[in-house]
Amino acid sequence: MNSITQNTEGQTLSHYQVAPNSDIARVFLAFLATAGLFYVNIMPALVDGLIQGLNFSNKEAGLVNSANVYGAAVGAFSAVFLVKRLHWRKAAYVLLATLISIDVVSIFLTTPESLMIVRFVHGLVGGVLVGIGFAVMARTDYPDRAFGYLLLVQFGLGGFGVMLLPQLVPTFGIAALYLSLVAFSVVTLLMVPFLADYPIKVPDELAIPAAVNWKMLSLALLATFLFQAANMGLYAYVIGLGKEAGLSIDFISPTLGAAAWIGILGSIGVILLSTRFGRLKPLLISIALTAIATALLHYAQVKWLFIVANCLVGMTWAFAISYLLGLNAAFDKTGQTAALGGFASKMGLASGPAIAALVIGDNHYDVVINIAVFGLVLCALVAFVPTARLDRAQ
Repeated sequence: MNSITQNTEGQTLSHYQVAPNSDIARVFLAFLATAGLFYVNIMPALVDGLIQGLNFSNKEAGLVNSANVYGAAVGAFSAVFLVKRLHWRKAAYVLLATLISIDVVSIFLTTPESLMIVRFVHGLVGGVLVGIGFAVMARTDYPDRAFGYLLLVQFGLGGFGVMLLPQLVPTFGIAALYLSLVAFSVVTLLMVPFLADYPIKVPDELAIPAAVNWKMLSLALLATFLFQAANMGLYAYVIGLGKEAGLSIDFISPTLGAAAWIGILGSIGVILLSTRFGRLKPLLISIALTAIATALLHYAQVKWLFIVANCLVGMTWAFAISYLLGLNAAFDKTGQTAALGGFASKMGLASGPAIAALVIGDNHYDVVINIAVFGLVLCALVAFVPTARLDRAQ
């Protein structure tokens, strides 16, 4: 904690605020950037909860959660134009309070149509909050460390979510899921006052940004979209897949929780490797391993294969998406292409479950697996050219 003076980092802090570049601040910022999109980390629990708690069909449950993420994509894109104009702290208070209200309202909705509308609005609000969180994190001295904490919070708490929440639905109904989101937002709301002001850093007006290679960037954005869509389309239904294969929820939930925690190793791997071996080999190898692990889910009835497949996907998903987002960001230094990469990522996260919802029908999980594998192979092909070009340039 700091006194009401300028600290060594040049910011004026109230006595209760934490140093802007401390580890505590990074944890608080990670919660801020996660609160608006935490439902993505517990997506399997939400989809299965709607099916079990409200008797929604596979299609209806998938579309409700897709609407949530589509709203987030629109909100995140809007945030690109809003972050410079908004007072981030006041906006965070309003947005978090709005998210809490919408989650509470969602508890009392029982039709797919009403939930699609309300969850789209929730996503819209949450997407703006995520954009604000990312913008504030970018104002720290070492944003990469802040994003490292972000992954730690998302994978760590997401693991707890998919492990514990599905077992609460039979007893407490769908309310257990939405109240978990309320709890996350309330905790985040309590953290916001302790953060420093993080004023906008004025760029060098004389600096002329290099021209963006839009053709290569378009391929990188498409690869990001394909990777996220392929993974989330299957992940949203992975609990149902396990049940259809004859596995119990008592086995499925801990497996998914462990897979989320193992995903942290993937993000650590990116930090350790960085670009010392370029981006092409690590990216293609990780996408290939994701495709192989995804294909193994055809044999989900074999318990050890279900464990291996999910844990491997958890690790390679975190590893590959870090490189893909870094690939997008590398096309300019202003942050604009990084923001576009985040938008492509969210569009993929929303479109995957939507596509899966349209083809899954009466538990056709084999079709969803095949589409996911095809999407991952296509992602590797699309990513090859821009990644190789960027490696040569650097």
